[in-house]
Amino acid sequence: MNTTARTQHKGQVTIPTRVRRQAGLKQGDLVNFTVQRGKILITPQLVIDRSQFPTADDEYTPAQRKIVDARLAEGLADIKAGWTYGPFKTAHEMIAHMKAQVKKRAATKKRKSVRS
Repeated sequence: MNTTARTQHKGQVTIPTRVRRQAGLKQGDLVNFTVQRGKILITPQLVIDRSQFPTADDEYTPAQRKIVDARLAEGLADIKAGWTYGPFKTAHEMIAHMKAQVKKRAATKKRKSVRS
């Protein structure tokens, strides 16, 4: 599509309706201007309206927040009690640790079944 518009007072240019529709531009949208090899490039800019997204405070209902807080407290208690593993320097190191734990549990089960 090739469309021409006239430069107005203070350099203002009206973007033709057809071009705005094709670009998905609406009133109040932001556009970015760059000059490349003597041509002006107008690019629509995406702006995120943060007011449309919930904050941590209103993300959950009070009942859900109570459950989340209880689970976080439980997890922190586990950490304080030392019921954690790691830190691991690599994923391979973590996998090796997990495999060793599986072997340990399997050996414990065998000993318990032999005693019975």
